[in-house]
Amino acid sequence: MDCPLCTPSAEQVVWEDDRCRVIRVDDPAHPGFCRVIWREHVAEMTDLLTADRRHLFAVVMATERALRDLLHPDKINLASFGNMVPHMHWHVIPRYRDDSHFPESVWGTPQRPGVAHAAADPVALARAIDSALAAGQ
Repeated sequence: MDCPLCTPSAEQVVWEDDRCRVIRVDDPAHPGFCRVIWREHVAEMTDLLTADRRHLFAVVMATERALRDLLHPDKINLASFGNMVPHMHWHVIPRYRDDSHFPESVWGTPQRPGVAHAAADPVALARAIDSALAAGQ
């Protein structure tokens, strides 16, 4: 099996535990873009045990909460496709009305040059994810 999420290289890991990790996606047009990746190679949410699904979704929600608290975006996009890489992962993407693609998806046609926004400090992001998990967010 040749899965890029099973054998990652040059990832910017922000937060991790024994079941999943949160990485920063290198996308200059969309700073703050994170991916929550399940460690085990599974393709669908229903491939996970119920407790694991809950854990993964708790990390997705904690990542969203952390990005909202730190970056104050106009919107957060959540996506889980797996069409190109059939390994369970979620995209958590802060969006701004003046970003290059808004209101289209980040994979759609650019709408304008876009305004640059700052990414979250990785240490602050990790702490905010921990805090959101502890608060049950």
